[in-house]
Amino acid sequence: MQPVNLRAFHAKVKKHAKGMRAFLTRVVNKPPRKLEATLAVIDQEVWQEVDCLSCANCCKKMTPTFTDKDVVRISKHLGMTKAAFQEKWLYLDRSDDWINRRQPCQFLDGKTNMCSIYEVRPSDCASFPHLTRKPFTDYLPWHRQNIQYCPATYRMVEKLRERLATLQPR
Repeated sequence: MQPVNLRAFHAKVKKHAKGMRAFLTRVVNKPPRKLEATLAVIDQEVWQEVDCLSCANCCKKMTPTFTDKDVVRISKHLGMTKAAFQEKWLYLDRSDDWINRRQPCQFLDGKTNMCSIYEVRPSDCASFPHLTRKPFTDYLPWHRQNIQYCPATYRMVEKLRERLATLQPR
């Protein structure tokens, strides 16, 4: 597993993101046969290549949506009331979702790239980058967005592009 070079990653994204987004749209519009099975194999390969702790770009540049269950669980873990936790760390966005007040995430240890509340982290964080969420086509908006932040998502799309030639349309 190679550490993530964020500078090189951002350069690749700048050069290829538009084409990758177009590719994902084509996959959704005309899904290849055995797409989910292919993605399951790709997911395993991606995690052999990408080291999240050398990156933590998601924690540095994005914010999860905090569900009510997340807020209750995390505030309890921190010994705070739900209201105190929300007031200190979160705000309601335009969609009435609770999100972080600041970036990088207040729970990210900048030296280790580890989450200080990992065992109780928001469900959005626990499932990120949603590579194995099914059906794949339902998560297209997230994958299209995440390729610019997440090397694992970017690598998944690269690998899918490489294999598309061997997959048959449905």
